[in-house]
Amino acid sequence: MAYRKKAHALLSKNPDIVIIQECERLDKLIFKDEIQKPNDSFWFGDNPHKGLGVFTYGDYTISSLPDHNTDFRFVVPLQISNTKNTYTLLAIWAQKPNSNDNYGIHIWKAINYYTDLLSLDNLLLVGDFNSNTFWDKPNRASNHSNVVAYLSRLGIESTYHHFHNQLQGKEKDPTFYLYKQIGRPYHLDYCFVSQNLLKKLQNVYVGDHQDWTALSDHSPVSIDFDE
Repeated sequence: MAYRKKAHALLSKNPDIVIIQECERLDKLIFKDEIQKPNDSFWFGDNPHKGLGVFTYGDYTISSLPDHNTDFRFVVPLQISNTKNTYTLLAIWAQKPNSNDNYGIHIWKAINYYTDLLSLDNLLLVGDFNSNTFWDKPNRASNHSNVVAYLSRLGIESTYHHFHNQLQGKEKDPTFYLYKQIGRPYHLDYCFVSQNLLKKLQNVYVGDHQDWTALSDHSPVSIDFDE
């Protein structure tokens, strides 16, 4: 929450695209004068204090895609463009539906719904999935492992696991610390991309707990591509 008070920390990494969960609505997002302002902004949500925010810097702009199915809540299809490239982004903040205790159900339904988008190059699925393979349950279709396998069959892979040669559920770098406690680490945040972007992958970096715990119970995941 309160991205306006934390933007300076992320902007020190010179991002082109920033995806923020639990982000306040844009009319409440007033940055200090010395903070670089986004070139473009997008927000989706019901609670004005806790929605899904996407911000671009440099010359990137954001366009909403017309087929956002709000049944899947915070799995939002967007187009990110500049003069050289156009990307399709599914910005994600997985939440439990009222009728189910599984965070992954909306992601599972969304990736089966957005089949046309998933066939595109320059595709990114990025955000807080609130899931990991070690929480899989027997015979549950929307298990994290099934999401990963489905995307893999379409040639869509996790940047972190590819770059660091890690297995799902065995990650060495947590992205979330329950109650900010270093002894309760989990890997919940992901960036999945199409094969053409995977070939351009330069670096994947997860922030250290000690550097970010004052700002959030999540550590940011930074992904660099060679344009």
